[in-house]
Amino acid sequence: MGSYAGVDWASEKHDVLIEDELGEELFAGSFAHDEAGLRSLCRALVRHDVQLVAIERPDGLLVERLLDAGLRVLALHPNQVAATRARFRAAGGKSDRFDAFVLCELARTDSHRFRVLEPDSDQTKALRALTRAREDLVQARTTLSNQLRAELERFWPGPIGLFSALDSPISLAFLKRYPSPKDARSLAAKRMQAFLASQHYSGGKQPSELVAKLRCAPDGRAGEQETDARRTIVLSLLAALLPIVAQIKTLERQITTALREHPDGEIFRSLFKGPDSVVTAATMLGEIGDCRARYPSGDALAGDAGQGAVAVESGKRKVACFRWACNKRLRDAFCTLADSTRHWHPWAQALYADALTRGHYDHPRATRSVGRAWCRVVWRCWQDRTPYDPARHRALQQRLTVIIPATAGPVLDHLATARMAAGLLATNPADSPKVSASQ
Repeated sequence: MGSYAGVDWASEKHDVLIEDELGEELFAGSFAHDEAGLRSLCRALVRHDVQLVAIERPDGLLVERLLDAGLRVLALHPNQVAATRARFRAAGGKSDRFDAFVLCELARTDSHRFRVLEPDSDQTKALRALTRAREDLVQARTTLSNQLRAELERFWPGPIGLFSALDSPISLAFLKRYPSPKDARSLAAKRMQAFLASQHYSGGKQPSELVAKLRCAPDGRAGEQETDARRTIVLSLLAALLPIVAQIKTLERQITTALREHPDGEIFRSLFKGPDSVVTAATMLGEIGDCRARYPSGDALAGDAGQGAVAVESGKRKVACFRWACNKRLRDAFCTLADSTRHWHPWAQALYADALTRGHYDHPRATRSVGRAWCRVVWRCWQDRTPYDPARHRALQQRLTVIIPATAGPVLDHLATARMAAGLLATNPADSPKVSASQ
């Protein structure tokens, strides 16, 4: 029999405890988070023939080094570890070494209750890194855009709502050229037309309409010095916002290429109607991974994606509660899939309508109900390594069947059914260089 280890990780050092199968301590120590420390930590675990290593995170440099050393890793949720501390200490104390002991005991006595971490391929890790980096940049863009909006509302609200979005390229270019009402004082329809032509504007509004909309906004009463100061602030925010917008576009192009080259990429691209819907598909693939043993069933995937409710039962009381402990990125991706398909997919439309008619279901819960159903479909396609095919979706085909009432009994309208099926099959994604973050 091998031994078991618990690693309480931190940014500067890692506390390690190793026990045998009977719970006797074999080794306890602390290792610095540097190259020498990580090498010593892995050597100590291998030297003591560690069978399982428990740690409170599923990724990161330390986890990669443990897997690279040939060790089996149990990635435990912090809530599971926190709930177990009272099992070993009633006083409520806490220390890094005690947390390592708790992790080690969980690996020794409860390892059958947890899944061993299975590493993904290098392609999947790269795709996951790209999607998460894009998400971080989008959050930064939103923060700066909100700051820019608040600044404009203080002295020049005209550019807000002039174009589709304040952080759109044409809106940022307009503010860079006209950062204050003083700069736009001489702006007329002719100059607006030249600006729109330089930005390849396709919004459908005439230059005179945009100028009139700009002039209709309320005038600020800031003095000359305050206006100059706020003009400088707007330019500063633009200087920070423009590179982020450009880098988001660059990452989206890289995500598109990485998704097309991934062996499972077509599986997730086939779930969306538009050929340019790649961001959500790439997020789903990156977060689910390519290890088929990670999710033994569709319900397991639904639980990790936050689409399955948590049942709370006590006596005669039984309620379904929102699932907080889940993969937040995967939950957002499945909610996006469910919300987009309810507009065009007959099966998803019916599920959404049925959920709303149950009385207490609101839009978010109905969307998660559709998302839970999609989890089972995605899991089946993912396990079989087959793209989604509407013709093989039996529940969908029942919705596409057209029945004509007749005196002799209902008759199947084969022509109408074929037309409906052909219209849905035509929505399967095709290769396209575009990128959309909306689906």
